[in-house]
Amino acid sequence: MTTTRLLLVRHGESNATVQGILAGELHCTGLSDLGRRQAAALARRFDADGVHAVDALWSSQLPRARETAEILATALGGLEPNIDADLEEQRPGDADGTRFADFADRFGRVDHRRAPFTPMAPGAESFAGFHHRVGEAIYRVIGANEGESILVSCHGGVIDVVFRLLLGLPRIGSFDLWTLNTSVTEFTREIGDDGPGRWRLVRYNDHAHLAGLPAQTEA
Repeated sequence: MTTTRLLLVRHGESNATVQGILAGELHCTGLSDLGRRQAAALARRFDADGVHAVDALWSSQLPRARETAEILATALGGLEPNIDADLEEQRPGDADGTRFADFADRFGRVDHRRAPFTPMAPGAESFAGFHHRVGEAIYRVIGANEGESILVSCHGGVIDVVFRLLLGLPRIGSFDLWTLNTSVTEFTREIGDDGPGRWRLVRYNDHAHLAGLPAQTEA
């Protein structure tokens, strides 16, 4: 009997969040100072507790996720992050760089439950497309590391999709989870003689390492 262990870490607080903008590939500039402190706190936790041994490290290509993965790598035996562009957040198309406060005025609002195939902005992904892309990516990662402990540095929306996929929840919906920056979510699956079993949720939003840090950067 072997076990596949999947750890999902949401990136640290981003500059884009502090600036109040929607940031895809064009406007993501990585972590804020607090985001780097959050990631460093998680790295210290990994280094100290001995229960987070990881065989493979994966990351979205967006700078906020890559920077988080690089900080965590120092506590994971210097693992080199495997970068997969399909692990990134929902692609915003022409909305990349738009202030959250201005989004509705510029692009309107799409009810993703009623219109899952409608992009949120020109050139953007629909929710259905986003869910399909992330689903293919996470299964690709799992398939490449079956029976191992995998850590994926990614995004809140990606974690929402993986929840739905692995636990058999409704496949398409809004971002229903409130996943904190650098929190840890863990799934495991036993593999026996008759093949892989069911995925089980071990923990969600584990952020004990953030004790003492501010909740967010004050504008």
